[in-house]
Amino acid sequence: MSFSIDRQTIEELNLPGKFRSGSVYSLFNHVKTRGGEQLLDKMFLSPLEDPGSINERTAVFRFFQKEQLSFPFDAGQVGLMREYVDTGAKESFLKVFTGTIIKKWLSGLARDERYKKNIQGLQAAIIVLNKCYSFLETMSAVPGTWAERIKEVRTLLSDKRVERLRSIDIYKSLPLKSLVFYNHLIKNKLHQEIENVLLFIYELDVNIAVSDVARSKGFVFAKALAFEKNVLSVTNLYHPGVEKAVGNSLLLDQNSNVLFLTGANMAGKSTLMKSVGITMYLAHVGFPVAAASMEFSVRQGLYSSINVADNINLGYSHFYAEVVRVKQAAEAAASGKRLLLMFDELFKGTNVKDAYDGTLAVTEGFSEYRNCLFIVSTHIIEVGEALKERDNIRFGYMPTVMDGARPRYTYKMEEGITEDRQGMMIIRNEGILELMGC
Repeated sequence: MSFSIDRQTIEELNLPGKFRSGSVYSLFNHVKTRGGEQLLDKMFLSPLEDPGSINERTAVFRFFQKEQLSFPFDAGQVGLMREYVDTGAKESFLKVFTGTIIKKWLSGLARDERYKKNIQGLQAAIIVLNKCYSFLETMSAVPGTWAERIKEVRTLLSDKRVERLRSIDIYKSLPLKSLVFYNHLIKNKLHQEIENVLLFIYELDVNIAVSDVARSKGFVFAKALAFEKNVLSVTNLYHPGVEKAVGNSLLLDQNSNVLFLTGANMAGKSTLMKSVGITMYLAHVGFPVAAASMEFSVRQGLYSSINVADNINLGYSHFYAEVVRVKQAAEAAASGKRLLLMFDELFKGTNVKDAYDGTLAVTEGFSEYRNCLFIVSTHIIEVGEALKERDNIRFGYMPTVMDGARPRYTYKMEEGITEDRQGMMIIRNEGILELMGC
């Protein structure tokens, strides 16, 4: 089964997007090669569900974080090698021989650049293979499955045919016969092995880039636990895209799998929920998270309802769009999947009485699904009082501190239910009533 996350959740958490402002993906996209970027894309968009696989990946990233290795390859040379290996791949010796002769003939007759690019591609391959060999010679003991990966590439680079290739002096003219031989060797006989080396280089690119982000930003790697524990334990959690963000700690488990979060508007409820969602997603990818420490039971999906909008094309009002969203979440929870579900300001598109009744009923209903984790926020604090009989609901609030007549927000979650009500005070502070002559 694949990790479930829908488009709305992806957009609310601003997860992927190379060119999307402030996307979580852009925090990690510091790779050097095109192949590295493609691998980063694939990893980022494919969260893992097996705790063993997640912990293996984080162990590799930790190794690179500790070693502080620099990417040893020139991205341009890797690109030239990539193009060289792809051009005429898996052709017969006769076809390679004929094609090389024709390219050489055309290079002199019509200034055709393909023969020159062929030589440059081979030279780039020799340089890259030698750098890869030298890099592996300097590497210290590596953890787990990555040790087997290193051994595999070392064995390949020690192949007698590859050693002969690596020993070529690229500054000397190469006879046509030798050029044909190595073209056929790389593109046909050793094609899969050379592809494996290139993949290894892309893996290095990603490992170094991601571990550099963890080190430079002070991120940590989460420990994945079996789903049976049904726990999310994180300390000093914060939003990775917010400058000087305030950290919060959170514990949800099988005895308290619902967090009911209250607080005034602008107190930080939405940002906290987005922080939790982003952190849970990154933890399943095996990437570093913005926190001091984290342990989590693997989920089968992530579902949020933070910025629900109306849908003119479907004729949905804001309130009806909220109802549809809650229905989708209820269906997902009822499917038996182990999910993290987050709802910010339920039913804010309707009157206070219906919002109260709806928030209470939905929260009570969701609390029955003990294999899921829930965060529900609201500024209708009366709902919290009605939920206190539920033994698996814990209560937190984002406080407001008054500096005279001005509210100030700590963004630090505290236990309990808030009594803050500053709506009218903010309206008065902004002078709206005076402008209206009231």
